[in-house]
Amino acid sequence: MGRGRAKAKQTKVARELKYSSHDTDFDALQRELSSSSSDDRHEDDKRYDEDPYDGYDEYRR
Repeated sequence: MGRGRAKAKQTKVARELKYSSHDTDFDALQRELSSSSSDDRHEDDKRYDEDPYDGYDEYRR
């Protein structure tokens, strides 16, 4: 019942995002994405290379 005000605000924000012009620095965005993606990829590779069950061999014997 009290959703009218929240929906009106969401509509206002969505309309502002859709129709307002934004100055985007695509060069800065490219630098940020290229530097963070290479760092994240290396951390993910390390995480998948480790075997999570290595320490359990001692308990089975």
